[in-house]
Amino acid sequence: MLNLNRIFKISTGLFLPLFLIACSKQEIHSSNDFANNGRDIEAQPRDSLYLEERLPPALAYPDKAFIEGLKQQTQFLSRKTENERYLLEDFEVNNQALSHSVKLISDWLSNPTQDHRIKAYQLRGQDGRGNVQVTGYYVPVIEVRKQTQGEFIYPLYRKPKKVAGQALPDRDQIDFAGALDNQGLEIAYSSSLIDNFFLQVQGSGVIQYKDGSQALLSWGGVNGHEYRSLGKVLIEKGEIPKAKMSAQAIKDWLIEHPDRQREILTTNPSYLFFKEGLSKPVGAANVPLTPKYSIAVDPKVIPLGSVLLGELPILDDKGELVRHEYRLLLAQDKGGAIKGAGHIDWYQGIGDEAHHYASQLKHYGRLWLLLPDQL
Repeated sequence: MLNLNRIFKISTGLFLPLFLIACSKQEIHSSNDFANNGRDIEAQPRDSLYLEERLPPALAYPDKAFIEGLKQQTQFLSRKTENERYLLEDFEVNNQALSHSVKLISDWLSNPTQDHRIKAYQLRGQDGRGNVQVTGYYVPVIEVRKQTQGEFIYPLYRKPKKVAGQALPDRDQIDFAGALDNQGLEIAYSSSLIDNFFLQVQGSGVIQYKDGSQALLSWGGVNGHEYRSLGKVLIEKGEIPKAKMSAQAIKDWLIEHPDRQREILTTNPSYLFFKEGLSKPVGAANVPLTPKYSIAVDPKVIPLGSVLLGELPILDDKGELVRHEYRLLLAQDKGGAIKGAGHIDWYQGIGDEAHHYASQLKHYGRLWLLLPDQL
């Protein structure tokens, strides 16, 4: 563990007037209000999107995967003009500042004893107290066929061309009314509409054909309809208790209730399409994702290309929160479910182990955008 007081210039945050402290401490959706969720209800409330604060006192030195991810961040930012600006509510930053931040972090990694002039800006969070919900995503592996065969009848689609003035079809129209039939958009066919849905939620995945060959499907765009959480729908309907809600719980419920799959799945009209040809999972920033370091964000709140510091929830094998851990993070992806200042998705990697951890995450942590002290 390294002392950030020696590494970064410390900056003091300002608190809002005391009368704001009297506001409600339950500023989150009831589905997220479960025991041991990691939320700090004693934190000071604030109105601003970002608040300059002291950096946390310690940081685990990242591994080589992060260093490679940082290089990808540099490549992404180099494709943009330095003066491109992001107006994030009451906070503004440009690509020059993001690039400088990447350079300062890179310099520190090569010489951790040197001092850097970096400031930390804490994100407001879901409740206005800095609490950001951290969910997880991963790259699943599912069995497919190139043509319909037996139970393999559920298509995975490329994105159709959009006709000016017309909206793309929603989930009900695509999956249950054949809106994309006979357009040559099918990439492959799975044996489960539920698997397809969760592949879309993850944003990318590995498909495996009968002969054992594999191909990577990456994010290929969305239909433009608003994302709605199935977890919240099932909680509101009294089908799954909020304390037991997880991605696996949703999947199990859908399997156990085949007669209600259309009813529940189509409450989320958003639909994600895929593209082929890449060798590694790639996020919305069009760079390879870095397991345990890449996050999906709302770019209206956190610009793609940012480096952040997260105080992230660490769970045991049963999905119970045991502690928080500081970790450098890379904003390299976005998702239909990631909206506003209260939610990020933490990329866990490929396969079953990544699936197990990602499906349990729904807890709160905190997040700081790292920027040079001279913006």
